[in-house]
Amino acid sequence: MNIAIIFAGGSGVRMGAGMPKQFLEINGKPIIIHTLDNFQNSPSIDKIYISCKKDYITTLQDLTKRFAITKVCGIVEGGSNGQDSIYRALRAADAENDKDAIVLIHDGVRPFVSEEVIQKNIECVKQHGSAVTCTSFFETPILSKGGEEVEEMPLKKEMFTAQAPQSFYLGEIMEAHKKMRELNPDYVDIADSCNLYKNLGKKMYIVEGNRGNIKVTTPEDFYILRALLQYRENEQILGLK
Repeated sequence: MNIAIIFAGGSGVRMGAGMPKQFLEINGKPIIIHTLDNFQNSPSIDKIYISCKKDYITTLQDLTKRFAITKVCGIVEGGSNGQDSIYRALRAADAENDKDAIVLIHDGVRPFVSEEVIQKNIECVKQHGSAVTCTSFFETPILSKGGEEVEEMPLKKEMFTAQAPQSFYLGEIMEAHKKMRELNPDYVDIADSCNLYKNLGKKMYIVEGNRGNIKVTTPEDFYILRALLQYRENEQILGLK
């Protein structure tokens, strides 16, 4: 059993759009539906669970029906932060599935994940253990705690940018969340699932991601995503893909 856990509880403050960014439309579909389409259309994904802002649960239920996202097995209220929202969706999955199910945790506003990346995440969990999707770091990295003085310049070849999905066995990531909630109930300084797992001393393995798999956070990201989706649509029309 392979399960997609989609967290879509963000408020979209940095987007400045007056609504959560996952509900902004591009090419006639909200961003969250573009994201869900990838997992709906993947032959490897069996179920989808979503966490969402309380005020938008009914809206999302209607959208999943309208766009035939039939793999959705539960939409739950999001939490006070990203990790709490993920935990709530994981808890819904845990109540209905075996501990050895593989879960792919993914941002609701990261709608350009490829089928190849989904497959590689599942295989990595089976062969090695928990996985984080990454891309190579192409800029020159600089470390500065105060944001003024250059303190360190790590080697670029040793640096990666973490994306999603981030993938685990359901029982293992549930246990990790329970431990973290005892130690750090508000998930302070826990940026994502990989960060949570590593903070508990557990191993993560890297899956190579696709660079177009951007997270929509700012208006600039929105326009980049729109261009990427238009490019993909043109490829399909011309029979290039």
